[in-house]
Amino acid sequence: MNLLVLNAALALGWAALMGSFTLLSLIIGFIIGYLALWVVRPMFGATTYFERVWRVLRLAVLFIYELFVSSLRVVWDIVTPTHLSRPGIIAMPLDATGDGEILLVANLISLTPGTLSLDISPDRKTLYVHAMFVEDPEDIRRELKGGMERWVREAMN
Repeated sequence: MNLLVLNAALALGWAALMGSFTLLSLIIGFIIGYLALWVVRPMFGATTYFERVWRVLRLAVLFIYELFVSSLRVVWDIVTPTHLSRPGIIAMPLDATGDGEILLVANLISLTPGTLSLDISPDRKTLYVHAMFVEDPEDIRRELKGGMERWVREAMN
């Protein structure tokens, strides 16, 4: 059985025992289920589930941080009289190869204020991104590849 499904079933079981199907109850149930599965992990043989959960959580935390910082940067540019934005379109070569990876990278970039995924090349090796602050296109490419794309690739593998 897939460990994620089993962990979700344990979370639902916890919520049922508590008699409360709230988000907090489900999160607590997921954590308790994760810990229970971790204790009996030798029964499941070699699995990357436990490491993958941490990588996905790290992706979520890093994205929320990036969301917060970029939101502040955009708000600052809007409310101050001097506009620092230098919009531009950059071509970012992709290391992500799977459809899920490319989709997640493009969506996380679009969800971040100040950036928008525009298109992907037909060979799926280049992502075109509109950015609000393009002082140096190479810096933006390096930031996106070392940030969003790397985090997604680590979480998905």
